[in-house]
Amino acid sequence: MKEYFYSQKIISDIHFIVITDGKALKRVLINSALPSSSYKFIRAVPTHKYLLDTFSQLEEYFFEGRKEFSVPLNPDGSEFQKKVWNELLKIPFGKTISYQQLAERVGDKKSIRAVGKANATNPIPIIIPCHRVVGKNGSLVGYSAGLEIKKKLLKLEESLELNLFE
Repeated sequence: MKEYFYSQKIISDIHFIVITDGKALKRVLINSALPSSSYKFIRAVPTHKYLLDTFSQLEEYFFEGRKEFSVPLNPDGSEFQKKVWNELLKIPFGKTISYQQLAERVGDKKSIRAVGKANATNPIPIIIPCHRVVGKNGSLVGYSAGLEIKKKLLKLEESLELNLFE
């Protein structure tokens, strides 16, 4: 049975649970509970290196303008999902792209639904910035933590055009 370490913290009114395997970041849960699984979750002390680094960088993102994260990542997923998630990491802070553009970047403009599903199952949101993907016309569509949090993140990054909500 694999053992994962986790800790939780509220940052900017968002409840985070961060999960690591002791070598890299595995998951970031937003306003959620630990998943039920065959893994053994061990509550770690807040000074665990990867947990402390992740929380520190999230706080810097929300309060000090951090634009990139530097914690090691090792999300579980298929090769296609990992390809999509790697493309998400290339979207700069303050910019958005459409699902169509993301599908083109992974090499198949007809794979919009598969790309959307991979985006929705991103296990490390914010750090792998799936919130930076919007609808073709710039509309906010889908976010695993809810559209209110997606709006908050895009406003924080100043990539939100106000006409999206009028």
